[in-house]
Amino acid sequence: MNPLPFEDEHSLAPPRVGMERRADGGFVLRHPDPLQPFARCIGDWLEHWALTTPEALFLAERDGEGQWRKVTYRQARERVGRIGQGLMDAGFAAGKPLVILSDNSVDAALLSLAAMHVRRPYCMVSSAYCRLTKNYAKISGILDMLSPAMVYASDARVYGPAVTAWGNKAPVFFSANAGEHAAAKPLSALEGASETPAVMDEFTRIRPGDHAKYLLTSGSTGFPKIVINTHRMLCANQQQISQVWPFVLRHPLVLVDWLPWSHTFGANHNFNMVLAHGGTMYVDEGRPAPGLIERSVRNLRDVKPNFYFNVPRGFDMLLPYLEQDIDTARDVFQNMEGIFYAAAALPQSLWGRLEAVVKKVRERPVWFTSAWGSTETSPGMTSVNWRIEKAGCLGLPHPGAELKFVPNGNKLEMRVRGPNIFPGYLQQDELTRAAFDEEGFYKIGDAGKLVDEQDPSQGVVFDGRVAEDFKLSSGTWVSVGTLRPLLVSAMAPHVADVVITGHDRDELGLLVFTTPQSKSLPEGELQKHVLQALRKLAAEGGGSSQCPVRAIIQADAPSADAGEITDKGYINQRAVLENRAAEVAALYEKIHPRVIRI
Repeated sequence: MNPLPFEDEHSLAPPRVGMERRADGGFVLRHPDPLQPFARCIGDWLEHWALTTPEALFLAERDGEGQWRKVTYRQARERVGRIGQGLMDAGFAAGKPLVILSDNSVDAALLSLAAMHVRRPYCMVSSAYCRLTKNYAKISGILDMLSPAMVYASDARVYGPAVTAWGNKAPVFFSANAGEHAAAKPLSALEGASETPAVMDEFTRIRPGDHAKYLLTSGSTGFPKIVINTHRMLCANQQQISQVWPFVLRHPLVLVDWLPWSHTFGANHNFNMVLAHGGTMYVDEGRPAPGLIERSVRNLRDVKPNFYFNVPRGFDMLLPYLEQDIDTARDVFQNMEGIFYAAAALPQSLWGRLEAVVKKVRERPVWFTSAWGSTETSPGMTSVNWRIEKAGCLGLPHPGAELKFVPNGNKLEMRVRGPNIFPGYLQQDELTRAAFDEEGFYKIGDAGKLVDEQDPSQGVVFDGRVAEDFKLSSGTWVSVGTLRPLLVSAMAPHVADVVITGHDRDELGLLVFTTPQSKSLPEGELQKHVLQALRKLAAEGGGSSQCPVRAIIQADAPSADAGEITDKGYINQRAVLENRAAEVAALYEKIHPRVIRI
């Protein structure tokens, strides 16, 4: 059985790396191959595929009747030209961004591509700031920071109140119900004029260092930072990925994807990978959440994609449907070549469950892979380009990228440098200076180590966030990022996630978030399940930094509105601890009826 993607012996480059050891005990990893030439700008990809494969399907989304609304590369380029002309005719101030408030959609995609085509940067802002709250102070502050030349939102009935609360300080366009918002115009008004040579005149003036877009960091501890994304960093990153994953050059991707374009994973990694290599993206209106995951299941069964990108929470929500219905599993995995996880560590229990389902419906295994990076790295710094047997490996640096390991306490802090690294934060010079070290490496904030210190080609393992780790009162360090997936695996399948407590205390504790299937357990069984897992971990002798001795089950799921869970579905440890301080206090009471303790 050939485990390689597409059964293609040339689908993956061999894992190779060079190492420079340093006197302080650190080292630098580099790919031995040089980075090959890459596109000048994002629009070069669209121009190429509109010319060479004009009738190939580029984008698709469900319409109001549930049918797929499809857009070819030729149709996308035609609409981008008309919208770009409309943006120029409207006379929007140069240098100021277009702001998009929307979930993923064809309109949002084409508007963003049109803005970049005529040298206007854009910023897609998480819809959660508008949809999941009635307090619009944060979105108003974000819009003030961005000072947009224009605001677009998909539906006036959904986003109109947030735009009104901001004060309508820029022209506003909506795809739906624009007439219900004072002074707003429909998006179709931007497409009224035919494209003129002025569009391509602007396009030819784009330089690699120009701002293509802005992305916001999570903002969990205040207003988010605005990350500058240049054409150079985005185009270089896709070239880097293609050199270690050459299958993207040989086999067009067909994706069903929900990951938000307001974040780097869904936008810069997945959307750009489809566009750069002439693939197809079906916009998944589902989410890893009750009542929405069913839409994702339907779309996966309908499209049968050849690659699937998701976060651990997404796989956790999807698995019950695959495990309980063999026909659903057979449809989903019929054409699947690879499963990619990122944004948070994948518990080994989820990996094992996914493999078990695959074995039930097909003989050839699916290739499991991952990568590592951040909003500031556009996003890929490393990729796994070989077969791994379990979760945890982040891969190796891409061609042209450098990964430095710096001793920091009892860990090695990772720092990165390369053409895919951002130039800075917009209008935040002090933060920009603080983000880089004296050698120009970006201080990403993660720790890492080699899978095998004697053989660097086996890759790098994530070793936690430097800022998330804490000490027990004994002075023992706790590595939150590495411990959390171990705990979730130990409590599978009834625990979706945990937040680890114990800073400056004697013992580790847990705030436990359950899965939907845990609701079917008889009363008291969930508590017994958690207690057994804690006892098993203690029996394995991991010590105080590895063995929580108390836990408290949370009655409600992490709140996106409170910043406890991000758009991508991973938990924000710091926000949960701040918001649930009373629960943490209860966890450490001598006697409390809800606390499970060894």
